[in-house]
Amino acid sequence: MEYAVRGELVIKAGDYQKQLADGSADLPFDEIILCNIGNPQSVGQKPFTFFRQVLAACMYPELIDSGTLPKDAAERAATILAGMQGGVGAYSGSKGVDSIRENVAAYIQERDGGELGDPENIFLTSGASEGIKTIMQLATRNASDGILIPTPQYPLYSATVTAIGAAGIGYSLEESTGWKLQPAEITALCAEARNNGITPRCLVIINPGNPTGQLLTHDDIAEIIAVAEEEGLMLLADEVYQENVYHPGQEFTSFKKVVEATGSAVECASFHSVSKGFQGECGMRGGYMELYNFDHDAVEAVYKCVSVGLCSNLPGQVCVDLMVKPPKEGDESYPLYAEERDGIFSSLGRRAKKLVDSLNALDGMTCNPSDGAMYSFPRVHLPPKAIAAAEAQGVEPDFLYCSELLDATGICTVPGSGFGQEEGTYHFRTTFLPQEETMDKMISLIGKFQADFMAKYA
Repeated sequence: MEYAVRGELVIKAGDYQKQLADGSADLPFDEIILCNIGNPQSVGQKPFTFFRQVLAACMYPELIDSGTLPKDAAERAATILAGMQGGVGAYSGSKGVDSIRENVAAYIQERDGGELGDPENIFLTSGASEGIKTIMQLATRNASDGILIPTPQYPLYSATVTAIGAAGIGYSLEESTGWKLQPAEITALCAEARNNGITPRCLVIINPGNPTGQLLTHDDIAEIIAVAEEEGLMLLADEVYQENVYHPGQEFTSFKKVVEATGSAVECASFHSVSKGFQGECGMRGGYMELYNFDHDAVEAVYKCVSVGLCSNLPGQVCVDLMVKPPKEGDESYPLYAEERDGIFSSLGRRAKKLVDSLNALDGMTCNPSDGAMYSFPRVHLPPKAIAAAEAQGVEPDFLYCSELLDATGICTVPGSGFGQEEGTYHFRTTFLPQEETMDKMISLIGKFQADFMAKYA
């Protein structure tokens, strides 16, 4: 099992950090810039004040009547605690706190404009990944069951397929068309799999894309739903970046919304997380999954499986509640919340554009726009001598590139081979999460390194 975003290069970056901290380093840089993973607060993003005030009061209820918190933060903590039996230090029900799941259902209805969903089909999870792994495991029986996974993809999926002993079926996202999926390829791959004794069971969609940053339109989603229904595939909609949409005129559309609007009977499991968006509360490990069009017995089977772990962590559940029901206009905390939200969001949009524009200006590099998510996935047009050098070292060419980038600049990225890519192409994934002053430094360092690398292997 492989998981590139926490692999060999990250371990090396950690060693460099220790050397810099203890003064033993003789390195050509003075800091490590971690761009390997979408972890906003690790690179300087500040947590939302309202979130931390409510969390603090939930952890230490004496704060509620202390007069030290804004009135709405104190009241919110009291409301959340009233829905729990024993507070954040006690187990909740296995699906999560009832009142929080009800708020999630209301959030989804407001987002999509459809019918109010059934909270019994909503499960609070320790990050989105826990729910994703649960559904993948339940949907496949053995190595003769397959899951269709995008290429490039977030390696949670390939790693989980390996761990559960299922068959991974990779479908291509076309770089030349802005990382679009071709529904006809799904049909062809399903036929090929069945001819080889593999039963396709699930289709994974990441929207907005990771690592590729593309955003699906309503029509794109309708085409995918149609082919999934035709092929009898369950949809796994990874929508953790739904709030990370930066281009004016573009907006996120959920799979659940289009499934409901078209009257499709396709089973759709959708996932969201407090780790992404503009909250960036990765360490809280809060998320949810909603099961739509699932048979009652299937929902009960999911319930049984999550019950083995008793429940997701309670501070994470609190963060989910705050994500789906933030302060609203007229609340005491709203002005500060809006200021923090808009500041983070506008900065992310600037950083996304600046990074992509800068990468496209470099000789030997091209990069599609990052319409959403937190990443850029540039293609590096490596010289033949660089490819030969990588072969001589027994590593992938893009690994050589990322390793030399880290050694020369302290910037930690992830080779594209860790996500999957078209044969003969080489990429790396980088976040645009470092703060703006660090981003300017990072762009300058990458530019110099790219010129030096291309000259070295010319």
